[in-house]
Amino acid sequence: MSISSAFQTGVSGLQANSKAVGAISENIANANTVGYRRGFSMMVTNTASAAGQTGVLTVRAEDLIDMNNTGDLISTGATYDMAISGNGFFNVSLNPNDTRESNYLLTRAGSFLPDADGNLVNAAGYYLAGYRYGTDGSLPGVDRSTFGQMETVNIANVSLSATPTTAISVFGNLPAQESGGTTPGSPFVSSTEYFTALGASQRVEFSWQPTADSNIWQLTLRDGQSNDLGSVTVNFNDTGALAGSPASYGDVTSLATAPSGFAFDTATGTATLTIESDGTTQTIDVSIGGPNTFDGISQFTGDFSQSFDKNGSSTGTLARTEIESGVLYGVFTNGNRRPLYEIPLSVVENPYGLIESSGNAYILSVASGEFQAQAPGSGSAGTVVGGALEASNVDIAEELTDLIQVQRAYSTNATVVTTADEIMEETTRLKR
Repeated sequence: MSISSAFQTGVSGLQANSKAVGAISENIANANTVGYRRGFSMMVTNTASAAGQTGVLTVRAEDLIDMNNTGDLISTGATYDMAISGNGFFNVSLNPNDTRESNYLLTRAGSFLPDADGNLVNAAGYYLAGYRYGTDGSLPGVDRSTFGQMETVNIANVSLSATPTTAISVFGNLPAQESGGTTPGSPFVSSTEYFTALGASQRVEFSWQPTADSNIWQLTLRDGQSNDLGSVTVNFNDTGALAGSPASYGDVTSLATAPSGFAFDTATGTATLTIESDGTTQTIDVSIGGPNTFDGISQFTGDFSQSFDKNGSSTGTLARTEIESGVLYGVFTNGNRRPLYEIPLSVVENPYGLIESSGNAYILSVASGEFQAQAPGSGSAGTVVGGALEASNVDIAEELTDLIQVQRAYSTNATVVTTADEIMEETTRLKR
């Protein structure tokens, strides 16, 4: 190697180490940036060879991103904060519901807030993209290798339409000591709410009348206006393993006035009510409990109790949202909870091939390979933790140590350059 080669090598060292200082400074500046991935410079030897001869051996710095090490998860409790535990990236776009796939990016920064239109957007101005659930709570089939079917996650104007009640189940206990008396006492009365097709709230009344015969009760059902719909006699078992369960049903009597109606299936313990309201009729199946089972009403010595399980709901508006297993759920004022969006995590073949973009985001490239927007927790994708953020994976102590090493390497290369310069000057003076 000649003196001029020493100049070339020393200058390459200065350039490479100055580039490394730049990467370290970026890391330190972004030590508190949510979801930031530290960058570093890998030193690579470089030479120019020709005609079987070895050229000058220099060095260059190749910029890389530390994608393997994740940051710590920080609990924030904020509704729309999300952190990724494991592999994958959030999908974001430059504009709401962007139709250009080239405008989609990947990020680990999961701090989002709704804008004036209800779109979830982060501080960099990127809009969170996901897959919308149908109104029936199902997720339609989607192509997870493209951004084309993703939508901007929006929580504005989300509501639930009314769903009419079609089934009611009755549970509870009748006090056995009240039946079989010479003079039966007053009936035990309870009621439950149900919903019409328009979301109006109505009630069905249950009147349990003890009889003079032990373990036998007469149930009368009424609509919300106290109009009798029908009655049935319930005979309970009083011995053996099935003691306390309904033994049989009988004396089924319809008391309804058309268009209302009443029917009872003694084999299943299910009453079918046809209830008239505001000129329309509604059919509801009411399950009391099958004979010789404990899946409904029972009779034991003790207190009267009654509870109900039913479907249907009134109209509801969005009260709050919850994030669970990578799904954004809406909780509505009518008490219902429904999935709104899946927040997929995109996994790429080579994350080191991603191109850094402003706003702590990354752009797909040929080197990164294809992506797959997987459901959180499936395949190789990590999980989404709601109410948390992922901290930067920068270790300040490590960066300062690297900074000292790079500074010394830079200074030493500078010494090589100045020494070579002095030798060249001394060589020049030899000619005089």
